[in-house]
Amino acid sequence: MISSTGTRLGSFLLFVVAVLALSACRLDTAVDVVVNPDGTGTISVVTTADPEIVAEVPTLADELALEDIVAAGWVVDGPTSTPDGGLIITLTHDFTSAAEATNLLRSLGPPFNEIEVGRGTNGDITTNQLEGRMGLPDGFDSFADDDLVTAIGSAPFEEQITASGATPESSISAQLRARLPGELVAAETNAVVLDDGTLQWTAPTDGSVLEWSARSEQTPSEGSPWAKPVSIAALVAFFAWVAFMGIFILYVAFARLKRARQYKYRPRPTQPQQPPVDVG
Repeated sequence: MISSTGTRLGSFLLFVVAVLALSACRLDTAVDVVVNPDGTGTISVVTTADPEIVAEVPTLADELALEDIVAAGWVVDGPTSTPDGGLIITLTHDFTSAAEATNLLRSLGPPFNEIEVGRGTNGDITTNQLEGRMGLPDGFDSFADDDLVTAIGSAPFEEQITASGATPESSISAQLRARLPGELVAAETNAVVLDDGTLQWTAPTDGSVLEWSARSEQTPSEGSPWAKPVSIAALVAFFAWVAFMGIFILYVAFARLKRARQYKYRPRPTQPQQPPVDVG
């Protein structure tokens, strides 16, 4: 189980992991994070249980408690049967800010730990950053928080897991994939870059911890798809205004000059002749 920030989704993952640990089967989880140029994006969590889990617990699909996950805003697709008899379930959630993305990713719990999503602008450059820790340093016990251990006196299912011989290495695989806008900063990115540009990290399950990170930088035109057209339109409008004002000023100056010339060369009025004055 995980901290209070991830109770809903963490409880779901704990349940599935407990089932696979008890049956010595396998569970694969992939988390995809897509960050759009404007900082919004989507998180997808795809969890696949192999056919052996379904054979061991045929009612697994019915026993998954998903109400709290839906109430937390996740969109649930599945569980759906795979061609080989396993189960797959997909959870998706949109986010509108780096802070919201951080909260959502932290709700996943082990082996996705201490995830932080950052976004900021310095001058004309917008930076996108992802970082965190991946791994199960305490094995299956990584899924149990201190309150749960205190309540039941030991890690959940400890005896059963020991008897089954299951280990995280044989039972779990987890990957995190991300797509960031802009150009990657290689010195601050330690992911495997796939052919389509997707970044990928694989969580270690041997007790070690992977500290992972990624950073990208984008120019203003990448921040919004409408930014460049709007800036061009604004520039055109500015030059049009300058041209109009220039023409207007020339027109006013010409009109004044013409009026001045007309005034200078206008015919002067003749003085009316006075009748002769009779002095006799």
